[in-house]
Parts: sequence; structure tokens; C-alpha cells
Amino acid sequence: MTTASFPMAGRRFEVDYGDLVAENAYAADGRSLTYAITGGALAGNGATVGFEWRHLHGGAYAISWQEADSSTVVHIDDFDRGRSMAFFTTPNGQFHRFEGSLRSLDGIKD
Repeated sequence: MTTASFPMAGRRFEVDYGDLVAENAYAADGRSLTYAITGGALAGNGATVGFEWRHLHGGAYAISWQEADSSTVVHIDDFDRGRSMAFFTTPNGQFHRFEGSLRSLDGIKD
């Protein structure tokens, strides 16, 4: 993980992939995020997880984490353009791809 602070630390965002909607809240220390699935078949699930990030370009970042059940998640989030792609692998090897909108929930314009 990079030693710089995650630029979105302390902020909250909604990702809307149509069939799945979630809120991602990045801790102020930039080391963990709390996700809450608010829409779709998995609504009600959530957790706090450690994450790693890499700056890609402009306002785009690759963000990844592993969940307690060994699921893996990778986001390519472009905070400038308000777009998100996510790649999710379940413990039994099912692979899912999502693409949709990304918006700030804290009133800060990116």
C-alpha cells in the first residue's frame, strides 16, 4: 500500500450499479472503509474492511479489499467523472462485473 493518504479519506460515496447499490465510507485515516449495501438482492449486508488503493490518473483510483468470507472486490472509481466499475469474486469462484454511477454523499463537489 502507498504511504500517502488516500485523497477520499473521511468521505462517503454511493455506487449505483442498477442491481446493486452501496454506500462506501472511507475512514479519516484512509486505511479502512465501511460499505453498506442499500439496494438489490444483497441489501442489508455490509462490513468494515481494510483496503489498498493506487492512483491511476486524474481522479481515478483502483481500490481493493478482501471480505471476511474471502470474497475479493476491486473497484476502478473515477471520482472526477462519477463512474465506477467493480469486479467481485465470491468464495466459491463466481465472478461478477458491475458498472455504474458514483456520487458523493457528503456534499463535496469533486
